[in-house]
Amino acid sequence: MKCLFLLCLCLVPIVVFSSTFTSQNPINLPSDATPVLDVTGKELDPRLSYRIISIGRGALGGDVYLGKSPNSDAPCANGVFRFNSDVGPSGTPVRFIGSSSHFGPHIFEGELLNIQFDISTVKLCVSYTIWKVGDYDASLGTMLLETGGTIGQADSSWFKIVKSSQLGYNLLYCPFSSDDQFCLKVGVVHQNGKRRLALVKDNPLDVSFKQVQ
Repeated sequence: MKCLFLLCLCLVPIVVFSSTFTSQNPINLPSDATPVLDVTGKELDPRLSYRIISIGRGALGGDVYLGKSPNSDAPCANGVFRFNSDVGPSGTPVRFIGSSSHFGPHIFEGELLNIQFDISTVKLCVSYTIWKVGDYDASLGTMLLETGGTIGQADSSWFKIVKSSQLGYNLLYCPFSSDDQFCLKVGVVHQNGKRRLALVKDNPLDVSFKQVQ
């Protein structure tokens, strides 16, 4: 498993992606695909905004938010973080943009999708709302989640929501294809006193989704 993780990290920057995975060629899902549910049991709707909430109490909890990356020269906030506790500010709203739009207004488990912070921003910063996975960070030994991605293109911006083996859901990063064996788990690492979302081998972040009213 360790070898696969390191291999994926090495290949991500150079892999050539198929044009199959575009908004013009949406992914086909099985007829029995399972919709992702929010904390109230309602199906996620790509037209609505949600907060991503870490399942846990105290230091294990906390919403996901958009913040400034340490030592970044990006003109806009471009880091994907999790608050240090479940007692504190609400996270930054996101919306989920699925690759199977012909299935209607739903988000399904295992569906390739893009994640975008749903906030008002200046034109310069629009692309800095779309999640992606950045370059390898040697000091942390992994790749960090950041913004600056694209929507509907087969690049470093494809994710999945899958059912957690514990509680709630996990987020996966799937750069190669829709095959889960090439997906990597999204978890949390410590960066300058903050909890930064990043690719991990173990202990993925267990999350739930709460609709923004």
